[in-house]
Amino acid sequence: MAKHVKNIEAELIRQNTELKQEVHELKQTILLLEEQVAFLTKKIYGQSSERINSDQLSLFGQSGVFTEPEQTGNQSEETYQVITKIRSKKKTRKQTISPDLPVQDVLIPFDASQCPHGHSDWLIVGKKFVRQEVCYEPGRLYVKRIYIETGTCSECERQTGLTYMFQSQAPHGLLAHSPLSASLAAHVISDKFLLDLPLYRQQRALKQGGFNVSEGTLANWIIKTSQLIEPLYGLIHRELIARHHLQGDETPIQVINEPGRAAKSRSYMWVATIPLKLTNRIVYYAYSQTRAGSFAQKQLYSTYQGVLQCDGYAGYNLLGDQAIKRVGCWAHVRRKFKDAFDADKQYVETPLRLINSMFRLEKTWQHFSPRVRQRRRRSKIRPLLKQFWQWVDHYDGLAKSRLGKAVTYAADQRMYLSRIVNDGTMDWSNNTAERTMKSLVIGRKNWLFSTSPEGARSTAIWMTIVESAKANHIDPTKYIEYILLGVAQLPTFPKKEQLAAYLPWNFKESDLEAVKRAQAGVLIPDKNEDKNAS
Repeated sequence: MAKHVKNIEAELIRQNTELKQEVHELKQTILLLEEQVAFLTKKIYGQSSERINSDQLSLFGQSGVFTEPEQTGNQSEETYQVITKIRSKKKTRKQTISPDLPVQDVLIPFDASQCPHGHSDWLIVGKKFVRQEVCYEPGRLYVKRIYIETGTCSECERQTGLTYMFQSQAPHGLLAHSPLSASLAAHVISDKFLLDLPLYRQQRALKQGGFNVSEGTLANWIIKTSQLIEPLYGLIHRELIARHHLQGDETPIQVINEPGRAAKSRSYMWVATIPLKLTNRIVYYAYSQTRAGSFAQKQLYSTYQGVLQCDGYAGYNLLGDQAIKRVGCWAHVRRKFKDAFDADKQYVETPLRLINSMFRLEKTWQHFSPRVRQRRRRSKIRPLLKQFWQWVDHYDGLAKSRLGKAVTYAADQRMYLSRIVNDGTMDWSNNTAERTMKSLVIGRKNWLFSTSPEGARSTAIWMTIVESAKANHIDPTKYIEYILLGVAQLPTFPKKEQLAAYLPWNFKESDLEAVKRAQAGVLIPDKNEDKNAS
């Protein structure tokens, strides 16, 4: 009996030892997993900079152990050479532009309007250099040197007996004291905002082509040219809010040097566009430091009266429901039920099937007129909506589950989602606005951030121009060159009638050719070529 008890005791001791060992190994595994989770969490959500706070303790709890150099006793015997970095001088115009670039000399001749009495009998006495521009044609860069004529009016001299000197008038340059031409500016802007090509890559390509300009200069050109067309940007906004149907969305961007804000702070780009069924379409971007609804209320939609389609973001609640009649987006509802379906297919099949049926019907009506589409929605989709809301009202599952969150979102947006049935102009979803925002998001992956608020605002202006051109089925690059050539010649405070010609739906490629011919001047023959020909 005693022997049996001892055997049992020994077995228990052995099992206890094994369990202790297993517990120890499990604890070690847990520690390793916790460390791995902490590391991955830091990798995904933490600060990526390796900068160490000077107020932090050192790695082993002793200040200075690994931050001070090791003392070997030989330091006093060594000599050190102090290297002072000398800032290189700013490149001159001759150093920036390669001498190998082709050169065109252009003379701007006199016309009758330059004589106060309308005479055209000019006596040319010389020419005067005005400026030079670096121009772009597909596949090559070249330098254009612009001259103006100097002369006297023979008829005025005969009538008055006095000699008056006149000069022909060259078109205004795009930017003061800059070699930037409209063609080169259009190339740089469209490469960044249409092809999503970062400026540092463009800088390399221009350098290989013979124009060694810095990335900072390219960025400054984009900002300055956007400021040049800001009156047109304002007119586009006024045209936008005069429409009766709009779609809106917003997305975060990063702006590094915003006053009073950390570099990691989120700023936002808002977009408002016209539904696909309407003509003379506009895609308008606006930069804001915040996602607060006050920006939509007081700036973007401040004087708007009409129908606005947007998602369920609470910031839009500040717009009220009087002047602006909001409608919802069924794509957002479907997205949330699809996420719930991926987690649990059993209970989500019915609402998701009803939503998909609505979208299938909408697809068959997408080319119908607003009136026909409204009638079809009332007859075909309204019964499906009734079934969907009945299912939502009888849902009694967990509120914090994916399905519960989808049901809550749909219920909160019920009034706005049901309104679309009675409006044949508005799309069934807000995907048009989201697709235009996607252009910015794809570009953002390459640009990463804007350095300053001015840069972010210039992004909004040029994205408005590029996306509006695409929405009206015109070539963005040619449209940009056209507005730069034309707006540069307008007065500082242009009238609405002067700017209206540069709205995207008024543009034709023949307009660009006409402006180029009007500003082209006369090509001056190369003397060296004449000698070689003779």
